[in-house]
Amino acid sequence: MKLVFPNGEHGQVLLSAGVNRIGTTPTHAVVLTGSDIRPLHCEIHITDAGANLQVPQGGGAVSVNGRPVSDIMALRSGDQIDIGTVVATFTPLEPAHAVSPSDVVHDDDDLGATRVRMAVPRFVLRGVSGAVFGKVFPVAGPVVIGRAPECDITVNAEEISRRHALVKPVGDGLSVEDLESSNGTYINTRRVQHGFLAPGDELRLDAVRFLLIAPGMETSQQALRAAPAGAEPPIRAARRRWVPIVLTAAAVLLAAAFMLVPG
Repeated sequence: MKLVFPNGEHGQVLLSAGVNRIGTTPTHAVVLTGSDIRPLHCEIHITDAGANLQVPQGGGAVSVNGRPVSDIMALRSGDQIDIGTVVATFTPLEPAHAVSPSDVVHDDDDLGATRVRMAVPRFVLRGVSGAVFGKVFPVAGPVVIGRAPECDITVNAEEISRRHALVKPVGDGLSVEDLESSNGTYINTRRVQHGFLAPGDELRLDAVRFLLIAPGMETSQQALRAAPAGAEPPIRAARRRWVPIVLTAAAVLLAAAFMLVPG
């Protein structure tokens, strides 16, 4: 997806998976100038499920198709976004090759417009508590989580440090590094300085919790619900409960076999 600025305030911007920040801060994905533009004016989140526009605390005036956005709103191809007095249009990328029938989605209410499917990220952090509840964050590379606006995942919670933790894909999961946070970084119930987060595991930053999802994993893991704070994930807990039962059964069978051997 991309943003097009018909009045020329900015060149076309290709939006990447994850958080695309818009404001006057030079490091943002879209840097705008103007007396009505805030340092962090708004954010566009691109995920495998679609796109949404969010106005963080301290953000500026934003409307989509004339409707003011106070918190979060889903975006669709062709939407007009008013960022202060700057007008932008949310549009799909032109495909570089012919679109196959499986890539075309026709909606009854958009006059048959074609929407090109985005690549599904390998790993996704799903918020399951607090300020991140219900939000999803693709992890395609190193991602810093913290309270500061310049973080890749910004969590507006006082218990989160400005730069709390760093996660990045490694093999079949994510490596996790605590960035000298005040309240600690946990994988399931274990506090870590460095650790490994596997699909189905819970990442906890004080009271804020995420669940690691790997799209395409087995259905039983994909349907895994977050365990209550302080509890093991259900799959691991169930596995731990069954281990002694299986060992006991094996011992009984072995003893019975010895009894049947002729003396």
